[in-house]
Amino acid sequence: MPERQLDRAAVVAATQEAAALAFASWREGAAADTNVWDKGKNNPVSDIDMAVDAFLTKRLRAILPEAAWLSEETVDDPSRLDARLLWLVDPIDGTRDYVRGLSGWCVSVALVADGLPVFAVMAAPAQGKVWVAAHGEGVTCNGERLLGSTRLDFSGSRVPADDLPKLDADLATVTKPNSIAMRMTMVACDRADLVATLRWGNEWDIAAAHLVAQEAGGVVTDALGRPIRYNKRQPLDFGLICCAPGIHQAAVERLSGRAAQLLNRSV
Repeated sequence: MPERQLDRAAVVAATQEAAALAFASWREGAAADTNVWDKGKNNPVSDIDMAVDAFLTKRLRAILPEAAWLSEETVDDPSRLDARLLWLVDPIDGTRDYVRGLSGWCVSVALVADGLPVFAVMAAPAQGKVWVAAHGEGVTCNGERLLGSTRLDFSGSRVPADDLPKLDADLATVTKPNSIAMRMTMVACDRADLVATLRWGNEWDIAAAHLVAQEAGGVVTDALGRPIRYNKRQPLDFGLICCAPGIHQAAVERLSGRAAQLLNRSV
């Protein structure tokens, strides 16, 4: 934890207010009341993303001024690499769901200390949910303590996905929100057993959800089964495995070969 006591209530309040700001322009089943443009292939951003980012920048940096800042919608400041503490933020994770009027999006806030998330708040106002996690202290959703998936048999594991490759036909699909962070909370809430990706992903997408899943008893690694540390020079990791501890080794065995092939192609 930070050298001085973190005002956790203030962080929760700031995240919820940011979520309320976004929710005010969200329209269930319809296009959001905001301007939307593409900042890259399949990577939409909106005026609301930017407004939430500006709001959280001001509020969170006032709560803990000594913490550096890294957010999806802010130009990276390399001085963060010299900081022990870092706010790691995704103003709206799941922008595609947000702008389409679907509920699979959230505001994601994590405080990282020495490369590891130590406090996290996620707010999904379209689903009426707020997760709060502290390292070594557990996690709650709307004030109720969570215990995540305890599955031991890899075959039949519930995976949030639209469909699965034939190689994974022994797994079971469940509803998939656009937000990777929201998919990870499904493991924490025991509504899924495994979330996995085989692509490069950004630190801000998963930092808060990493702590949420971990504090519910889950395991979070990259696609090769390696621990994930945050505040790297290039804030990226290849792939993700977030799952019940009893199936983690099987997940690594299932995915690591594919991950290695994809990595070799990208070299």
